[in-house]
Amino acid sequence: MAGLRLGPLLRYVDEDTATVWVETARPALAEVRCADGAAGSARTFQVEGHHYALIPVTGLTPGTETAYEVSVDGRRVWPEPDSPFPASTIRTPDHGAPGPAPFRVTFGSCRWAAPPAGGHDPAGPDALDTLAAHLAADPGADRPDVLVLLGDQVYADETSPATRAWLARRRELSDPPGAQVADYEEYTHLYYESWRDPEVRWLLSTVPSCTIFDDHDLIDDWNTSAAWLADMRATPWWRERLLSGLMSYWVYQHLGNLTPAELAADPLYEEVRATPDGTNALRAFAARADADPAHVRWSYRRDFGRTRLLMVDTRAARVLDEPERAMLDPDEARWLRDQALDTARDCDHLLIGTSLPWLLPHLIHDVERWNAAQCAGERGPRRARFGESLRRRADLEHWAAFPDSFDALTELIAEAGSGPAAPATVCVLSGDVHHAYVAEPRWPEDFPAGVPSSRVVQLTCSPVHNSIPATIRLGFRLGWSRPARAFGERLARRLRPSGSGIDWRRTGGPWFGNQLMTLTLRARDAELTLDQADPRRGLTRVTKRNLN
Repeated sequence: MAGLRLGPLLRYVDEDTATVWVETARPALAEVRCADGAAGSARTFQVEGHHYALIPVTGLTPGTETAYEVSVDGRRVWPEPDSPFPASTIRTPDHGAPGPAPFRVTFGSCRWAAPPAGGHDPAGPDALDTLAAHLAADPGADRPDVLVLLGDQVYADETSPATRAWLARRRELSDPPGAQVADYEEYTHLYYESWRDPEVRWLLSTVPSCTIFDDHDLIDDWNTSAAWLADMRATPWWRERLLSGLMSYWVYQHLGNLTPAELAADPLYEEVRATPDGTNALRAFAARADADPAHVRWSYRRDFGRTRLLMVDTRAARVLDEPERAMLDPDEARWLRDQALDTARDCDHLLIGTSLPWLLPHLIHDVERWNAAQCAGERGPRRARFGESLRRRADLEHWAAFPDSFDALTELIAEAGSGPAAPATVCVLSGDVHHAYVAEPRWPEDFPAGVPSSRVVQLTCSPVHNSIPATIRLGFRLGWSRPARAFGERLARRLRPSGSGIDWRRTGGPWFGNQLMTLTLRARDAELTLDQADPRRGLTRVTKRNLN
């Protein structure tokens, strides 16, 4: 009899429909039954000997909360016997209800899997664990309506001691890629380690989630440059890592990001489910995605009533050749533009989820822009070689390192935030940089795309659970300082053109620790909170402010 290997993960939720993701031990019929009579079922599909189902749940009632159970081949497998956690529930919105209900978006990035209970945790308490414990202890506490995870859900290149021991039992670690993951099976182990954590498993079963990858989901600094990519493609183990990383991301994360309508129209999803073993189809898809990034769109849009979330792929969609270098390929850029400007009359808040921050500390921004000019050959081939070496060693690959893309995003945000039907806020949600901060742009009166009437903010929050060396703390504090800004401005004056013309200031932070940010949106009001995981006090409020 097939059991539950991983999950359930509650992914998509709307007024009357939800999707629940599971992995089972064998081929099976997976079912969800809700206390209010809503239900759904799906047969598993197979990839690399593993069995998965994304179960559509229909018949839900708008504006309600109902407990649910998961059965596999008729046997209840969730909730587990003697579970210490409250029942997993599906809470549906009611967009037609009178009066504005609050909508809570909790977000962060960069999560190492926490060690087993009782084990030493050098990174400190896990913010997701701490949030789960807080909600489980107080079922009446404010619960996120969606959890937005902005990259580095797993670390393929920085494995835990337990995973390294598991890998050593499987193969020789003296052979490349050593203690990093090498194939699909090893990726599944990362997800088990991360999502079998009891608190996190319960949290993901009862709070819907939206995800996007960042570099460590594949490898540090993934797709930094054309030279980087050429070097990796010449590395014998890279192709298997890349294909396995994309395949596992599609299974464990991407499918749950899609709406039921998008799933129904997805030819790959249909093909994988229609064959006894979908491995070959999925592997061919991953190979095409590697050869031609425009073949697949990992970015997606989710509408939550009058709040729109655009999750943007800033890794696989890059154009790396120096003359056309861009964060997003032309098709991806058009998609983002179309979705961001499709807000008239139906959007109070526009959220742009990009794992890499748009607005960085000024020194880092200016250095990245200066470095991009060196790498492009503006000062000759010798400077270009030095620039490429510096780019890789210093991780200079954020939006500022793609100057035309930074300028285009800046202009798009200004345009989306302008006009009588503009959203009340345009919030850029990011992670990656292992600290949290709030930054706000200041627009010149003659800005070509207009001066937005929306409140525009860069909200950066990371890590959820990771180490924060003293050098990182010092570097980012320095990066925001006045002397560092003056030095960066000297670099910027050497560039032609000098940039978009906007300025920005840090209005909150920097905050260091394992943490989560939450936006609470009600009609056209927005409130921001930041909570950190404290080893003694649990989830601790660091800041709370209005964004109106």
